[in-house]
Amino acid sequence: MSIPGTAERRALVVEDDEDISELIGFTLAKQGFEVRTVHDGPSAVTAVPEFDPDLITLDLGLPGLDGLEVCRRVRTETDAYVVMITARGDEVDRLIGLETGADDFLAKPFSSRELAARVNAMFRRPRRGPQAEAAVPAEVPAPAMPGEDHEVLRHGMLTVDVDGRQVHRNGEELELTRTEFDLLTELMRTPARVWSREALLRSVWGNEWASDTHLVEVHVGNLRRKLSQGAGDQRFIRTVRGVGYRMEAAVNA
Repeated sequence: MSIPGTAERRALVVEDDEDISELIGFTLAKQGFEVRTVHDGPSAVTAVPEFDPDLITLDLGLPGLDGLEVCRRVRTETDAYVVMITARGDEVDRLIGLETGADDFLAKPFSSRELAARVNAMFRRPRRGPQAEAAVPAEVPAPAMPGEDHEVLRHGMLTVDVDGRQVHRNGEELELTRTEFDLLTELMRTPARVWSREALLRSVWGNEWASDTHLVEVHVGNLRRKLSQGAGDQRFIRTVRGVGYRMEAAVNA
């Protein structure tokens, strides 16, 4: 099923429950998306390169291939925003979903207003597309050129090229999701500041109405694992008990 929108943005809805797929499709069409709906995992994998969506809503429990496997496969072909939708409430599914490249998750039941707010918040954040990735060599951090407004952040062995959306640890490029990149950027811009979970939620997600601070905790956990150089290595982001997070003291080796 396809629903025409009023703008050039496209959304692929992957959902086997017809009532929920209709709710999502109607909500996104009202937001200006051209919407295509498929109802199983293999169809989703096929539809991504054909439809080239800007947004994918992806049910976790799909026939054929589950949402986690679909997300892993399509991440090699698209930089679309991915919202994982799950009926399961346990933390493992949410955590794994985010680790496979999902940008956000929604637990059923959810309202059309909540979906629209999450989508709008994501599209206020920049995406790093394939052309941007090819424009800057991965071997070394992109330098801040004299006379140019090019923001580069450094903290010990970490370098964040904000404009190029690249992160390097001792010259090695790290593969972060958009959300992980945005979180790290906020923390590194003010490394001495202790960020509350609520403040990070407002700054990174942009949806001031949201209260799901667990979303912050999951992404910080994923970010720590990608920054670490081995089990138990959490030298970069410090948890301030009862408050939130800040950058650990800079370490150069």
